[in-house]
Amino acid sequence: MTDHQPITERQGRVKPHHEDAARTWGLGGRDYDHVSFGVSDAIAHAIQRLSPKPGQRILDVATGTGWTARNVAALGAQVTGVDIAPELLQAAEELSANIEPRISYQAADAEELPFADASFDGVISTFGVMFAAQQQQAASELGRVCRPGGRLALVVWAPDGAVADFFGVIGKHGDAPPPEPSPLAWGDPDHARQLLGRDFDLWFERGVNNHYFDNVEDVWNWYARGFGPMKSVIEQLPEARQAAFKEDVDQYHGKFATDAGLHIQREYLVVIGRRK
Repeated sequence: MTDHQPITERQGRVKPHHEDAARTWGLGGRDYDHVSFGVSDAIAHAIQRLSPKPGQRILDVATGTGWTARNVAALGAQVTGVDIAPELLQAAEELSANIEPRISYQAADAEELPFADASFDGVISTFGVMFAAQQQQAASELGRVCRPGGRLALVVWAPDGAVADFFGVIGKHGDAPPPEPSPLAWGDPDHARQLLGRDFDLWFERGVNNHYFDNVEDVWNWYARGFGPMKSVIEQLPEARQAAFKEDVDQYHGKFATDAGLHIQREYLVVIGRRK
């Protein structure tokens, strides 16, 4: 496979239990880049802790539309971005067309990365690998492809707080059962140590993502346009239930109102690792 092939011809193996997730996240398409913009302060935290150097080989797992990959490449690293959703990868390629060094994108499952052992000087995932169904397998793959002494940086949502509450609103109206274990478990340092501690020395830093909107209508439109899990619920609901869903989402975001508009604060954890 070469970078000159269309993204649709560079499909890696997506495990069957991730096929529904690939379709769901892919619904955001190019507009998912706006979602990444909304959490870009947290992404920047992880990139700075990864501290990529010019020429280093960096893997971005669950790259989405490539926001993280582009910002790592801007520091001179040679970046490979992988994701399970072809629609997001297509957008990533288009958005990265003028980035140097050139970013290589391909479809791949976090639980079965198509790279040799110790292929990368650093591995990063920003609100991405945490959604893999088999958490220990995905964590082991992060360690396998990172060279000894290489860096790891993950940013994951806290297991309680704003994001947990918001996922609860989505889950109330969606038909899918909540995943077990929860993706938010990655935000518990003890759980992260269980997943990653065999391969990495670990450190943790907590942070708060700050996101601003004029009003609840703006935030609804932002999510409905680019956030696949929310688009999926909206598309599945009849019109009457869509109205009830919107009412709950608006009520949730209304509590972030300030005199200047909405100031949404979402708690996160950065997991910093050095490969043993």
